[in-house]
Amino acid sequence: MYLTDPIEALKHQLDTLGETAKKGFVRLSTPCQVDNLVGWLSVQSVLPHIYWKSRDADAVEHVTLGAVKAFDSLVALQADLAALAGIGGEQPDYFGGMAFDPDSPGWQHFPGCHFLLPRIELRRQQGVGTLSLNLRFDDRCPDTEIAQAHACLAVLKAEKALPRLLPYIYQREDRPAQKEWAAWVERVTHPNHLGHTPKVVLSRQTCLTAPEMPNPWALLAHWQAGAADCFHFGIQLTPHEAFIGCPPERLYKREGRHLMTEALAGTTRRGQDALQDQALADALLADKKNSLENQCVYQQLLTQLEPLSSQVQMGEAHIVKLRSVQHIRRLIHAELHQDVTDQQLLAVLPPTPAVGGVPRESALAFIHQHERHQRGWYAGVFGRISHTSSDLAVAIRCAHIGPETIRLYAGAGIVAGSQPDEEWHELDTKIADIMSLLGMG
Repeated sequence: MYLTDPIEALKHQLDTLGETAKKGFVRLSTPCQVDNLVGWLSVQSVLPHIYWKSRDADAVEHVTLGAVKAFDSLVALQADLAALAGIGGEQPDYFGGMAFDPDSPGWQHFPGCHFLLPRIELRRQQGVGTLSLNLRFDDRCPDTEIAQAHACLAVLKAEKALPRLLPYIYQREDRPAQKEWAAWVERVTHPNHLGHTPKVVLSRQTCLTAPEMPNPWALLAHWQAGAADCFHFGIQLTPHEAFIGCPPERLYKREGRHLMTEALAGTTRRGQDALQDQALADALLADKKNSLENQCVYQQLLTQLEPLSSQVQMGEAHIVKLRSVQHIRRLIHAELHQDVTDQQLLAVLPPTPAVGGVPRESALAFIHQHERHQRGWYAGVFGRISHTSSDLAVAIRCAHIGPETIRLYAGAGIVAGSQPDEEWHELDTKIADIMSLLGMG
C-alpha cells in the first residue's frame, strides 16, 4: 500500500508544529497500514535500517530508518536517556546492540556498542500500524532539524513484495574444522581445566561464499516465519552488509524496576513424532551434563543480580521447544534497586554464561586464545532500550551477510561429560533452520 497519505499527514504536522512544542524530544505520529513491515523496510534508501520484534505474543513489531542521534558507548546512551527524562514529556525508544567483546568488536562496520534514536519508526501491534517521525530540539537548531526531517520524509518509498530466495551454490568452510574443534573440547574437559573453569562456550563460524548474496530482509522474513517463539532482529548500517537473527534467548526485559531474565542452556534435538519428542525432552531434563550446563548459567546470573536487586526469584526448569532443538530454561525475576540503570545492567550481565562460560574471565581467556574467527556481534546483545522499559536478546542463531559471504554462528557449552562429536552435531542442529532456507539443509 502506498504511504502518500501518512507521509502527507506527517509533513502537515511538521509544518504546523508550534514554537512552544519545539522542546526536548518530539514524536509526530499518524496511522499507517503496511502489509509487510520487512518488505517496506527493504526498499527504503535511508540508512541505517533496523528491525526488532520481541518474542512475546503481543509484542510490538518495529522497523526504523535513519538516526536522529547515535551512541557508541553505554555512558553516552545513559546520559541521553537521563537528559530527556529530566526534560519530561514523551520518551523515545533506542535500538541497537553490542558486540560479544565490546573492546574488540571484530567486524569492520559494527562498533563495539551502537544504539540509535531513529528518525523514522513504523510500528505495528495487533494489526494496527503507526508511522512516526522523531525530532530533537534540546541540542540542535530547530530549522535544521525540521529541514532534515523533511528530507527524510521526501524519500520514503511505497512497500514492495520481498524478492524470492533464489537457490545459489555455496562453498562452505567451517572455522574451526571438526578435528580442531575436537581438540578444543578435549582441552576444556580435561580434569585440570575443569578444576578452575567448569564451563566454556566454544563457537564455530560457518562461512558460505557465492558470487551473489540473498536479500537479507527476504532471508529474515522467511526465517522468522518458522521461528514464532523467538526474537527477530536485523540491522543494516551500510548498503552491502547486514546482521540478522532469530534468537531464542532473552538477555533481560525491564519494566520500571522489575526485571526478568533466564538461564537458557542445555540442548537436544526435536523428535520425529510427539512421543519421541517428549522422550527427548524428558531425557534432557534428567541429563546430568545438560543440567550442569544450565546450572552454570543461572548461578552466575543470580550472583550478578543480587547486589543490584532487593529481591531475586528463580522458577523451575522447563523445556522450550523450537523448530529444530529443545532447550532447558529457568526464568528469573528481580526487583531492581531504585538507582539501577540499563548501563549498569549491560555492564554486568553480558556476555552471559550461556555464550561465554564460568567463571567468565578464564572462559573468555580460553575463547580469545583459541577462536581465530571474530565473534563480532554474534553472542552479543540486540534490542530496545527506553527510560521506562527495555527488552534485549542475546544475539545467537544469527547471520552476518556481506557482499560475497554469509557467516553463520553457533556455540555449544562445554562442561564435564561433553563429547566432541555430539557437540559438533549440536552446532549443525542450531544452524539447521537457516541452512535449509539457503538450500543446504
